[in-house]
Amino acid sequence: MTKQVLIVDDDDHLRELVQACLEDLGGWKTLTASSGKEALKITETQPVDAILLDVSMPDMDGFVVFEKLQENTVSQSIPVILLTARVLPSDRDRFARMGIAGVISKPFEPIAISQQVADILGWD
Repeated sequence: MTKQVLIVDDDDHLRELVQACLEDLGGWKTLTASSGKEALKITETQPVDAILLDVSMPDMDGFVVFEKLQENTVSQSIPVILLTARVLPSDRDRFARMGIAGVISKPFEPIAISQQVADILGWD
């Protein structure tokens, strides 16, 4: 069965790049959201196997979106991978304690991102 990944990022170009990489190289279906609010609506109505979530977004940052996902029984079991430019060793510890599945640092290597996602989530 094909996995479906939700890509949440306010940067249109980045969202399109990640979408093309995951579909073409990973062979997965994708859904996209340009805001946290949009992402939360999608998880209510669509089956999602994983979420790639930008941390720095206007209105609702990735941490707030993650907390809201955790509060909802429909979305709390969906693994979340953060896409972020700011990753310090202390951040990695904090993310692990929060239950974040993994972190992919920006800038990332487009041809490698689907493999990074698969490695983090244990997908073949």
